[in-house]
Amino acid sequence: MAACGGDVDLGRTAAPCGQYYRMKPPPRFTLAATTLDAPDARELAQFYLRLLGWRTRREEPDWVEIASPDGTAGLSFQTEPLFERPQWPSRGSGQQMMMHLDIEVNDLSSAADHALALGATVADFQPQADVRVLCDPAGHPFCLFVRTGPTG
Repeated sequence: MAACGGDVDLGRTAAPCGQYYRMKPPPRFTLAATTLDAPDARELAQFYLRLLGWRTRREEPDWVEIASPDGTAGLSFQTEPLFERPQWPSRGSGQQMMMHLDIEVNDLSSAADHALALGATVADFQPQADVRVLCDPAGHPFCLFVRTGPTG
């Protein structure tokens, strides 16, 4: 229970002491992008631009933002001079994978071939027959898959 007076949650309510609280709306959060570190932000951004067919939204010397054509999704790339290539699957020591991208495609085989032609590599471990795990040129794993069943 909050003390009398002050901001609390959304709305307006009476406190036990008879005063009213001014209810404050929660802050707005919008996920703007997922950021991938790399030894060269521009180089990695170029890989994903060609892979996804997206456009450059913003570019600075050590930072690049790309976005889907409709602007609803984005990826950012940051140059990290001390970047260490992630290991996947985890091996107990060294830089561990912290996240991966799941990319929906309409044809798994041709999408994997396209990614490989752009500089991706096939991950040693392939845990699912209907998913291809690849690594981008900086070593970040990403999965290609064809969606089956309901989407909503």
